Amino acid sequence: MKISSLLSAFLLLFASASCNDQNHSYPPKVSERMIKVENSLAGWVRSGQDDLWNIEDRMKKYNIKGVSIAVINDYKIEWAKGYGFADVSEQRPVTEKTLFQAASISKSLNSLAVLKLVQEGKLDLNTDINKYLVSWKFPYDSRSGGKPVNLAALLSHTAGLTVHGFPGYEQGKELPSLIQVLDGKPPANTAAIRSFEEPGKKYEYSGGGTTISQLLVMDVTGRDYAEYMKKNVLDPLGMISSSYKQPPSAEMKGLLATGYKPDGREVKGKYHIYPEQAAAGLWTNPTDLCKYIIETQLALEGKSSKVISQEMTKLRLTPVALDAGLGTFINSRVTGSVKYFNHNGGNEGFSCTSVGSLEGGKGVVVMTNSDNGVLLEEIVNSVAIVYNWKDYYLPENKTVVNVPENILEKYIGNYDLQGTKAVIKKSGNGLNIRIDPIEWKLNFTTDSDFFIREYRGNLKFRTGAEGKAEGIIINGILMKKTE
Repeated sequence: MKISSLLSAFLLLFASASCNDQNHSYPPKVSERMIKVENSLAGWVRSGQDDLWNIEDRMKKYNIKGVSIAVINDYKIEWAKGYGFADVSEQRPVTEKTLFQAASISKSLNSLAVLKLVQEGKLDLNTDINKYLVSWKFPYDSRSGGKPVNLAALLSHTAGLTVHGFPGYEQGKELPSLIQVLDGKPPANTAAIRSFEEPGKKYEYSGGGTTISQLLVMDVTGRDYAEYMKKNVLDPLGMISSSYKQPPSAEMKGLLATGYKPDGREVKGKYHIYPEQAAAGLWTNPTDLCKYIIETQLALEGKSSKVISQEMTKLRLTPVALDAGLGTFINSRVTGSVKYFNHNGGNEGFSCTSVGSLEGGKGVVVMTNSDNGVLLEEIVNSVAIVYNWKDYYLPENKTVVNVPENILEKYIGNYDLQGTKAVIKKSGNGLNIRIDPIEWKLNFTTDSDFFIREYRGNLKFRTGAEGKAEGIIINGILMKKTE
């Protein structure tokens, strides 16, 4: 056999053995694509130098303990695999069954529950929410401009409401009731959810608005939120491993991933508790979330209606403001091309993303037990490359130049990035920037212009008298050099 064929055979054997450890064995073509995904992680720019990365190397770079991936191809889950550890101290590996906090992706499944009630005639998207709220009423004031808040506004983040997100509660701490969360009263650790401007005026992300929809579902159905979601959304979708229970039930304990901070420290108590279930409380895995994505794709084509109809799905996937639909976001990288629906999530110690195409049945879910979410985009880019997603991964092409050492020396030092310390230092023949705990390479396109593959944007050193560096211009703002 040729050396290339021997290498290919070895890689396929390795992939098969790795999958067998997780009770899976994939056909050779699937294993080959999986290996390509693992070795094709990519940033927002291509230059012909160090363009693609390996997943294990990137996990080490970002100090990410565990990753779980599931890929959809032709409306089916083609493969799912875990990497690293669900819990380092227990030496418990991530498998495709490991449960992560879905964080804000919880909002996407919540929107299905709300729209199911609309479909059943129990709710109306355009009616004042106080018509349906029983255990609590939204306290209107002058900032709402006399306009009522409705469900469509809650789901599309156009209700003009406060509280972007929730930090959760350490295990063992007193948990607030949902009413206490809404009113910002102790032991709630966030402010009251109130109007900051009139509804319908503009898009402003509000986990607070989603939390109101949680209470609304409970008041209208008379059911516990987690129980209602299980029976009416999760089970019909086949998401049998998932749950909105907060705190999670004892029988789930062995499957729960532990959250980690960017520096690798374990989250105190292993993970936080989120009584704001609709906004941040779903425990799930990529395989289960892929079932949601596939059902959305099939429902959109009129081929399934496990939770909501084709008509309701079309409404859900229609942008209300910017790219915000009802519980999801719709985007197209190229005007008139294939569109994708997605939602990201970030809880204390967890980051995740989900992407599905509106045509062709493609998608991916990536979940990690780390606060650092940079790896998510790199993995999705890799899947888009390997599976030929139309007009999804559209990197900028740049030419990297070598900068004379005497010029590089002037840039070395400490910089103040709006309160965050950044250190520019020599690394080989170039420069690196370190923002604890991570270090990145600077790629120069001129003697002063540069980019970082992991940070989307163009950067520039500004020099003053005698060519001394004064700072770095980021998004038009000067970040001064301090020494």
